[in-house]
Amino acid sequence: MTETATSLHPFDAAVELESLTPGLSTGHTSPAYNNMVGPFGGITSATLLESVQRHPECLGQPLSLTVNFAGPITEGAFEITARPVRTNRATQHWSIELTQDGTVATTATAVFGLRRETWDSTEIAMPAVPAAEDVAVQPFPEFIAWAQNYEMRFVEGAIPELDAVEHPDSVSTLWVRDALSRPLDFTSLTSLCDVFFPRVFLRRGKMAPAGTVSLTIYFHADAAALTTQGDRAVLGTARTQRFGKGYFDQSGELWGSDGELLATTHQLVYFKD
Repeated sequence: MTETATSLHPFDAAVELESLTPGLSTGHTSPAYNNMVGPFGGITSATLLESVQRHPECLGQPLSLTVNFAGPITEGAFEITARPVRTNRATQHWSIELTQDGTVATTATAVFGLRRETWDSTEIAMPAVPAAEDVAVQPFPEFIAWAQNYEMRFVEGAIPELDAVEHPDSVSTLWVRDALSRPLDFTSLTSLCDVFFPRVFLRRGKMAPAGTVSLTIYFHADAAALTTQGDRAVLGTARTQRFGKGYFDQSGELWGSDGELLATTHQLVYFKD
């Protein structure tokens, strides 16, 4: 790792890319953000978003991101291509691919755009919870490397202990922030949208083979809202609507400490009994 990289926040080092040509960049997986198998999906998604944000043709701010995990990402170098497929007056549509050794491992689409002031209304409500400082930190098992980068304070639905039993629902609600203070931006918000461990762990009361197949994020906050949030903890809550036949959905919300809805996220996850 270079001297420049060592001075970076661990998150910024993990999503760091080297531009080869406009739209083509290289990166390297970060052991600090490994999951049980391969890299943490949140860091992969954030890196894909970063590849668009650094493109010289990028217009506006992220509105949505969909990531399809087509195959395993192994430890080592990778290439990302990001291509604007259409630019309109207010929106810009992107196609993104991550490859290793010439094989596609992840595909994604993103929509960026220019926001303008309009009437607004939030129909869902932020869960009523204690303040972050009033909730104890609960660490993940040490072998889950990526989770060590986050301070997690579970209000409900913590990762089950080894002697846990089945849980009546799949809801987890927690305050979360970078363990090493870092102001929130779109890349780190993207990663936070994947901090929810697979809901099947909670329902069944045990860990089981599971992995995200597809992840979609809708960004409701603009850059100004993220600046206001700063490095304070965000409140995340997630649940599943349906388990069955090897797959389940997983929906989540991320709220700012001032009660603003920052992002919503939806996943399709495979699992084995």
